[in-house]
Amino acid sequence: MDKRNLAFGKTNFIWLAVGMVIVILGFILMSGGESTDAAYDPSIFSPMRIKVAPVITFVGFVSIIYAIIRKPNDNIAE
Repeated sequence: MDKRNLAFGKTNFIWLAVGMVIVILGFILMSGGESTDAAYDPSIFSPMRIKVAPVITFVGFVSIIYAIIRKPNDNIAE
């Protein structure tokens, strides 16, 4: 298989995987307890869920965008 025909290089795939893991981590941090009609859970308004987790998710999306936009190296050992 000719590596010159690939749109992404190895580094692009690494950045893409890291970004996806960070996004998943952000969504996991946003999830948690729930409030029902019978019981109120004040932890749904914790700073971790409404401030930190969205920032972590945003950083993950930025790294995914960087992985897509980044030009792969043309230095291929033959």
